[in-house]
Amino acid sequence: MIKTYWKTFAVIAFLIVVSWFTYQQITDDTYDGMSIIPEHHKDIPLFERLKPTEHQYVVKGNKWTDIYNFYLKELPALGWKVEYEDSALNDSDTENDWSGFYSRWRKEGFDGELWISANYNQFEEQTEVIFDKTPLYNSTIWIEDTPESICIYQDQNDEKCSEIEEKSKIEEIVRFINDAIDWDKEVLSREKTSVIEIGNTEIRVFYENDKEVYFQSEKGTKLMKPDPDFFKLTNL
Repeated sequence: MIKTYWKTFAVIAFLIVVSWFTYQQITDDTYDGMSIIPEHHKDIPLFERLKPTEHQYVVKGNKWTDIYNFYLKELPALGWKVEYEDSALNDSDTENDWSGFYSRWRKEGFDGELWISANYNQFEEQTEVIFDKTPLYNSTIWIEDTPESICIYQDQNDEKCSEIEEKSKIEEIVRFINDAIDWDKEVLSREKTSVIEIGNTEIRVFYENDKEVYFQSEKGTKLMKPDPDFFKLTNL
């Protein structure tokens, strides 16, 4: 009787240990690709029903506008200041309504910058949210005044350029360049090189598929994430 009791106890104890170890492994794998975990920060609320899946959080259905409004309301109340935000709501093209939003936040005492972005994955029928913690970078203003037109050479060796005169497009392109972060580290090679002439400033653009974009001019080097809107505006 006593032996049976201890055998049962030993089996139960073993199962508890195995279950705990398995849980730890699952938890570690779940958050393995994340630079920041909202659940570990009291001042970063998690939108209801969001579930972590390695490098991102997901929720069923098209919820990105709800998530966008949630963080615009909740983060400032917790001391966060928005550095930049943009969304498909600012785009009149209804075909882009799935593309979601992008935002950057800072807070006193937080070592870095909090990036939150979301989009609706139509194929999986789920909203995907990414939380990211990045170091603080500077963004030097290269273009002070918006010119009446800009000239874009698809290839650095082209003799003729495509001219853009639409004010709204020029302003957006200038914003992309000015908001790109100052870069004093190694510039990695890219397959393509284009040139943008803005006033007296000649900017070489190094890019390749979904890799980071480099801007180079006499004012230095900048780095930018490969934003599809930039390529659409410049036709690169």
